[in-house]
Amino acid sequence: MTVSPSSSAQQARQALARRLTDLCRDAGLTGAELADRCGWSRSKSSRIMNARTPPSADDIRAWCRACAAEEQTEDLIASLRTAEGMWVAWRGMERSRLARAQQARLPLYQRTRRFRSYSSWIVPGMIQTMPYTTAALRAIQRRRGLVDDVTEAVAARMERQRVLREGDRRFAFLVEESVLRSGIGGADVMTGQLEQLVAVASRPNVSLGVVPQRPDRERWPVEGFWIYDAAQVNVELVSGYLTITQPSEVAMYADTFAELAELAVYGTKARALIEAAAEQLR
Repeated sequence: MTVSPSSSAQQARQALARRLTDLCRDAGLTGAELADRCGWSRSKSSRIMNARTPPSADDIRAWCRACAAEEQTEDLIASLRTAEGMWVAWRGMERSRLARAQQARLPLYQRTRRFRSYSSWIVPGMIQTMPYTTAALRAIQRRRGLVDDVTEAVAARMERQRVLREGDRRFAFLVEESVLRSGIGGADVMTGQLEQLVAVASRPNVSLGVVPQRPDRERWPVEGFWIYDAAQVNVELVSGYLTITQPSEVAMYADTFAELAELAVYGTKARALIEAAAEQLR
């Protein structure tokens, strides 16, 4: 599955455009009349109503004044912020340092009871060792030229791992076999990480599946994603971080997770793949 960052975000923008259009019609105005009241070109109101151009917060304030519906201003601006927040470029997310980007996700983890995580390129953060996390975040910090707060960011991710041990949460992790040989941090770091995977898989609230490499699989690897309960999906792409809340799209990811889970091996078979990767390192 290849996801466009615009999918859920565009649906949210369209929903906002429909609300603004309804507001205009309820006020007995045409789009052209509203534009005149706001001092805009008539094409601007048309672009907003057809979701071709997203409004700014000031545009929404002017729109509500023109429709004599100022009481709806804050709610509509909140809808705008939701649509804007669905797609966040990594540069924007990490502008205020790596550590804050890590800390920002903690409330989501704390309120979630069922986690499903699929990764095709890296061990999921929730089950990473400290050296592995350090190596991964250090590489990101250097590649993107960010302020060096890797130590604080690692501490934030390790703190987030507490949810693995607390409460009645359930976790299902799926990783591609290639993740076991990703080489992040070097041989010693990878060896320790593979040992961690074996230990994590023994926890009663954790399912760990490894999708074996094989030439005849029908479901190909996809982008890494997390499903939080049945309410939200986060997807990590090369250019940014996508948040999906549209029920039909959340269900699509849940179906994909189930299909990949059927390809995975578990228990002693998964452990055999992990140990084979560790032996190759030795």
